[in-house]
Amino acid sequence: MNILFGPVPSRRLGRSLGIDLVPFKTCTYDCIYCQLGRTTQKTDERREWMDVGDIEGELREKIKLDPDYITLGGSGEPTLHSGIGELIDLIQGITDIPVAVLTNGSLLWREDVRRDLMRADLVIPSLDAGDQDVFEHINRPVTSISYQKMVQGIASFTDMFSGECWLEVFIIEGMNSTIEAAKKIADAARDIQPTKVQLNTVSRPPAELSAIRASMGHLQDIAHLFPPPTEIIADHSSAHDTGEHTAAEESIVELLKRRPCTIDDVSRGLEIHRNEAIKHINTLTKRGVISSMRRDDTVYYRFDYDR
Repeated sequence: MNILFGPVPSRRLGRSLGIDLVPFKTCTYDCIYCQLGRTTQKTDERREWMDVGDIEGELREKIKLDPDYITLGGSGEPTLHSGIGELIDLIQGITDIPVAVLTNGSLLWREDVRRDLMRADLVIPSLDAGDQDVFEHINRPVTSISYQKMVQGIASFTDMFSGECWLEVFIIEGMNSTIEAAKKIADAARDIQPTKVQLNTVSRPPAELSAIRASMGHLQDIAHLFPPPTEIIADHSSAHDTGEHTAAEESIVELLKRRPCTIDDVSRGLEIHRNEAIKHINTLTKRGVISSMRRDDTVYYRFDYDR
């Protein structure tokens, strides 16, 4: 596991130092819009996936880079790590940099999870549905987590939490984007009473092609349904529409012009987290800038000179 990564630029959190607490795609959900692909280990079992104490030395070095936030999230559901509360205590014992937790909120019905996250400065849970049917269709949760249990858990947490809670709502065109569906989500958001609501939509290649991006105009049309303050954080003006590359994508293209590389080659060569490499490679592949080829059991990516 690549446990610490960054600091990386974040639209919401500035320069974010990430800590990835669980193995790649270990989650309570299998969301159709996930930019990291299908969940490979869907579970609700909390366990100590890695020893929290093992990262202290590297963490002390990384915080010298002065990130704006230390963010617990990454490539799976961080609350599945049973030592997340211990880690938050460790971080706050060595730095004043605020701690943010990116969570789908699915385990906040558990008292131990709520207790662990009480020590964070900022918690960003997700809410993408207004009823059980849409919840199952978009988030595809483990069978032990119902929609009602999930919403009540987030509401119980925000009721006691003294930090900030930003509720992220991911809008999928044709699934939860109608006025009726959005009103149901907005009603649940009122029960949760977050510090603010953030509307988002697909910007990277999703796990399922059925996850279609909602337009900026559509997001603006439904934003007024949600309790204020509500903001739209979706990225509609980036490289994905203009044909231009981000700086990271340009670096990947230049690397692949020199030689074919695996995802791990790109991650090591550009000193970026493997998950960031996957996201950029997926974008470049979808746009036809690069292509993949298999040699034995290894997948390589190369610049497509014939495009």
